[in-house]
Amino acid sequence: MNGKEVVLTYEGLKKLEEELNYLKGVKRREIAERIKQALSFGDISENSEYDEAKNEQAYVEGKIVQIEALLKRARVIDEDEVSTEKVSIGSKVKLLDLEMNEEVEYMIVGSTEADPSKYKISNESPVGSALMGKAKGDTVEVNVPDGVIRFKILEIMK
Repeated sequence: MNGKEVVLTYEGLKKLEEELNYLKGVKRREIAERIKQALSFGDISENSEYDEAKNEQAYVEGKIVQIEALLKRARVIDEDEVSTEKVSIGSKVKLLDLEMNEEVEYMIVGSTEADPSKYKISNESPVGSALMGKAKGDTVEVNVPDGVIRFKILEIMK
């Protein structure tokens, strides 16, 4: 993992901390219990329950290390610092899709928090990076695999 700064909203930070606490507490205990139970079956050389539990344990421990590394490099966006003049990480942006004549609203977040299904797009995504630094009223063109999408920025909110 590189040492690149990880930009998070407060909500994103809390979500990572909750996942880390769950993995270190509940999940570790569940896996330890599964390993203990699998060992009680005797010979571990042909014990698929033991192998599965050990594999899951390795995955969970790797995930814990990954989240801890992210949190060490995290910079949390202070909502009070989010501008409503220019699009930045933490901004909620109401856009008009000029081809479809439809309004859509996105929240610009760091890549760790991106979740397009919840309209949270990364500042590094094609749409997110095209919006960064733009102001209300600006028209933005975004190159996507299907061609070019044009948006007009209707509103920038916190």
